[in-house]
Amino acid sequence: MRLLLDTQIALWALTGSKRLGKAACDLIEDPANEVFVSTATVWEIAIKHALGRGDMPVSGTRAVALFGQAGYRELPVSWRHAATVEGLPAIHADPFDRILLAQAMSEPMRLLSRDATVVQYGAVVLAV
Repeated sequence: MRLLLDTQIALWALTGSKRLGKAACDLIEDPANEVFVSTATVWEIAIKHALGRGDMPVSGTRAVALFGQAGYRELPVSWRHAATVEGLPAIHADPFDRILLAQAMSEPMRLLSRDATVVQYGAVVLAV
């Protein structure tokens, strides 16, 4: 299965946080799954880390290195991904989550998330 990690899931996986949960950990560690992290996730981390947000424990530069070491694949944001955002229902206003949803729908792949609002988008999201 092709998996796209949302920002919190990706950070929890990097930091070994217990908040990640067994289901997410099992999916990420399953060698049969391809694990992707979006360019948008690194962008979000970099912005929030530079602003001094406590929920961003690593810089964007450090996250890139750690994602690579973990074997995660980069998913660049394409024009097609950006255009898909306009067709999403207005359930969630967060632009980072919306581009991740659009990417998952476009590729196709499953977005791993624990965000209750993101989960409302249906089958494209794996609630972990």
